[in-house]
Amino acid sequence: MLNSVLGQAKYDIALPATFGVADLVAAGAIHALDDYIGRYEPNGFRNAMLYQEGDKFDGQTYGFQTDGDAYLMFYHREMLNDLDAQKRYADRFGYILSTPETWEELDRQIRFFDSPAEGRYGGLLFRTPGYLAWEWWVRFHANGYWPLASDMTPQIAGEAGIAALEELIAITDCLVPEASSLGLFGNWARYAKGDVYCNIGWGGTQKYLNSLQSPMRGRMVHGPTPGGKVGHELLSAPYFNWGWSFVISTASTQKELGYLFALFAATPAMSTLAVRQPGGFFDPYRDEHYSDPGVQKAYSEPFLKVHREALEGAIPDLYLKGQSEYFQTLARGLDRALQGDVTPKVALTRVAQKWQLITSRAGRAEQIQRWAQLRAKYPPEARRLLRDIA
Repeated sequence: MLNSVLGQAKYDIALPATFGVADLVAAGAIHALDDYIGRYEPNGFRNAMLYQEGDKFDGQTYGFQTDGDAYLMFYHREMLNDLDAQKRYADRFGYILSTPETWEELDRQIRFFDSPAEGRYGGLLFRTPGYLAWEWWVRFHANGYWPLASDMTPQIAGEAGIAALEELIAITDCLVPEASSLGLFGNWARYAKGDVYCNIGWGGTQKYLNSLQSPMRGRMVHGPTPGGKVGHELLSAPYFNWGWSFVISTASTQKELGYLFALFAATPAMSTLAVRQPGGFFDPYRDEHYSDPGVQKAYSEPFLKVHREALEGAIPDLYLKGQSEYFQTLARGLDRALQGDVTPKVALTRVAQKWQLITSRAGRAEQIQRWAQLRAKYPPEARRLLRDIA
């Protein structure tokens, strides 16, 4: 984005995170692809892409989704299936020990398994500022509310948002102590040691943990991120929070050729070659990927089943102008509450106030329209259960 603004962009193709596409469009850094799509793409070419919400902004197409990053859960199979643990859990709580459907149940299981004196930890959820907002975002949605009202008024500082943050903070004591400093690769390496009940991550996490060198290979049960109860119904809210997308720089003098390269890379044959690489960073996102033997070997079939279901039912990220500013502000506020500098209520109230300013700078009328379009892209069941605060 900076290179584009300064006129120093010398490249044709870029590969930003999908959540960054909206801001790149707003900055005039990437080129719309609709004309090329009409001329070159076979009919129905994108129909096999299980998640496409991040490729469009303001009614035009800017990206080629090339990575399927739905947030998922990883559970230690031996701990989950331990007969003694299952009996003790049922006796204590009156529930069968199984992959949790709700965050309340996950937190209960993390506390149950956490026993540092015995060399066992409950969880390895991310606790660094760069990743913190994603977990809170899912916890908040699971409480049954839209983060923004239809008029873009933030709803994050109400009871649902405060409860989600208080629960996130409360469970932190039962996580691996290093969680507060581990980034992505450190998280993978730490969970691979095999002494932690649960972890959270993406397809790349599975590629690492399913490798021949991993002590956790074949020792995991996978599930979607937990949901929550809205009345008597379960609200499941899988979340597409990362991904990579091919885009074309507005500074490129070879836009058509750049587009054709991206189209070639996203074809079933070429994208499958990329996804099946054990050390690669692209995860399944096309229908064809899930039946490929190489992809199945890299990920395992049980994981791919859970991954596909999450991708098909994922809520989209906050694809609005200013996405990075909204989420960076949220992450800083959450981290301040986690560190004990402010209460959850104060943290979220300040974030909500700053979000109002971000919306005003971005253009409130335009943001209201974009948010309405984005809400319509949520899965039908989520749209039915999510509410605005009265």
